[in-house]
Amino acid sequence: MLHEQIKKEAQNALKERSASLLKALRNIIAALINEAVARGKTPSGILSDEEVISVITRLAKQRKESIEQFEKGGRKELAQEEREELGYLETYLPDMMSEDEVKKVVAAKKVELGITDKSKTGILIGAVMKELKGRADGALVKKVVEEMLR
Repeated sequence: MLHEQIKKEAQNALKERSASLLKALRNIIAALINEAVARGKTPSGILSDEEVISVITRLAKQRKESIEQFEKGGRKELAQEEREELGYLETYLPDMMSEDEVKKVVAAKKVELGITDKSKTGILIGAVMKELKGRADGALVKKVVEEMLR
């Protein structure tokens, strides 16, 4: 289980005195504990791999937004810290699909749902995102869907 693997890696990072890795892993663990409690489990409850990936995806998105804000504000050192943490987060995420792969899924889902006009854009995006379960960036899916419904 991914949740247990992250806990073990945090222990190893502590032993190895890897401060930046330990910080990133502790942030992940804190978010996993919060998610477990939100789902009605105990703080020591173990989440499924799918739930863990969902939490890490959310954390990665937050890091990307922070990097953008720090760079706009001229805070390069803080942006670099966030980039480093994002790198650690991405090691736990599945490989993201390419645009061509997303186009194939969108085309198939469009036919399956019988969607022909732009008014159903949201329905198609939602159906594709549900099927891909975090294996593709939402912005990419939205772009592909909008291109296909022009």
